[in-house]
Amino acid sequence: MPDLPTPQDAAEAALFSECWDAVLSYADLCTAGSTAATELATEAFSLGMREAREAEAAARGAGRRPARLPRIPLLLTAVRTTAAEWETRGLGHRLDPDLRLWLNSDKAARYTGPPLQRPIALRGLRDLQAADAELLWLAEVEALPLSAVARRLGLDPATVGDELAQVRGLFRDRSHRNHLDMPMDAQCRSYARLLDAVTRSTSGETPDDLSRHLARCRQCAEAAACLRLQGGGLPAALAGGVIGWGGLAYLERRRRAAEVRLGAGRPEALESGPPNPGAHKAKVVRNGLLVAAVLVSLLALAVSMSPGGDTGNSAAKPGTGTSADGQPVANPSSSVPAATSRAPGSAGPSQTPSGNPSESTGAKNSDPEPQGTSSAGAEEPEPGESVTPSCQVEYTLVNQWPDGFQGEVTVTTTEALSDWRVTWSFKDGQKVTQMWDGSYTQSGAKVTASAADYNKSVPAHGSLSVGFLASWQGRNAPAYDFSLNGRECVKS
Repeated sequence: MPDLPTPQDAAEAALFSECWDAVLSYADLCTAGSTAATELATEAFSLGMREAREAEAAARGAGRRPARLPRIPLLLTAVRTTAAEWETRGLGHRLDPDLRLWLNSDKAARYTGPPLQRPIALRGLRDLQAADAELLWLAEVEALPLSAVARRLGLDPATVGDELAQVRGLFRDRSHRNHLDMPMDAQCRSYARLLDAVTRSTSGETPDDLSRHLARCRQCAEAAACLRLQGGGLPAALAGGVIGWGGLAYLERRRRAAEVRLGAGRPEALESGPPNPGAHKAKVVRNGLLVAAVLVSLLALAVSMSPGGDTGNSAAKPGTGTSADGQPVANPSSSVPAATSRAPGSAGPSQTPSGNPSESTGAKNSDPEPQGTSSAGAEEPEPGESVTPSCQVEYTLVNQWPDGFQGEVTVTTTEALSDWRVTWSFKDGQKVTQMWDGSYTQSGAKVTASAADYNKSVPAHGSLSVGFLASWQGRNAPAYDFSLNGRECVKS
């Protein structure tokens, strides 16, 4: 007589049903083919489940709750860990080449290094109660409608929006505390109070000196992305800070996958999985925790200010909505990267999307982490700079929502480059707030995007690409007056 399934087997089967699509989607980004993606996802799922069981057993023995990520991000980090093991075991040829470069860089070491130096979003999400962290991730990153989130977590659909707003506040306060706890120099600490005040404001105005600091300091720029809850930047901060490589590409895939399901009239696919009747218990203590978190945050800030205180060969192809094996993973319609409204079609008018925001023309970007926030003065071409080639530029409005948008600039050069700097101007006062695959400065209407360390070289007739998030009001006309290394580019 075969053994009957245990309750643990049933729970893990339900978890597999809920999470497999997300795990496979990220594994597909990390590998060079659909077969390798399935194998990587399978190994990672087993690793993630084993780590979850071990954490729960250790927590029960110590009489406390397990300190771990929610289910889906836990499994996604297991994909990253398994990919690193493949690289070590000599299976790196099955991985995306850009991922291999990232795995062997200092950027990858941040996610497994000393806890106080890990990305702020990763630490903030881990600090939340399990049910709160699940709510934040499902709504912000997985882009599930709030009705589907409520069903999956056993919450009241009528109040889940209010609960999400409270959880965002808790995450912000955890992130602020974690930022103050990080080792930082005197200049960073001197900006801590101003950064907190600016990110709490809804005006979106950032003083010039703070903007210049954020353009140079990755640590404070990451903190700003987690602390600024207005403008729709939280999903990108979570995806990039928790997943690491490919975080923004994964974010775009999940939004498009959600749109595909909604467009196909299959909301039940979004709401699959058994509800969790016990998840609502977190609400009982959340209000008290929110007040306590605010008090702790304010106390930590006061102490800190006292004298003496111390970012795909098998990825979704732009415009096709398919993965390398022909399975639909994207919908070419635009989406709104804000969790407040999940209704399809709520985004503003946009141009034809470019697809995955972490892909450049013909190749995936190697590091989609945001590079900073700035409105500092733009640099001009240096005297003696080599003669620059002629170029063509394509400006794409990927997504747009009421007070922000996502854009992409792709430049094709006729000659090889050893370094590059692209400039353009906005007509309607748009302000760049985050950028990946490059660092940036902005002076008035003029934006200057400079190469990252890993993408300075561009072959002849090759392309370079940067993606960014920006704010707008009133009108959002396309950018104009593009140049590459000081020489004018022709719009294609």
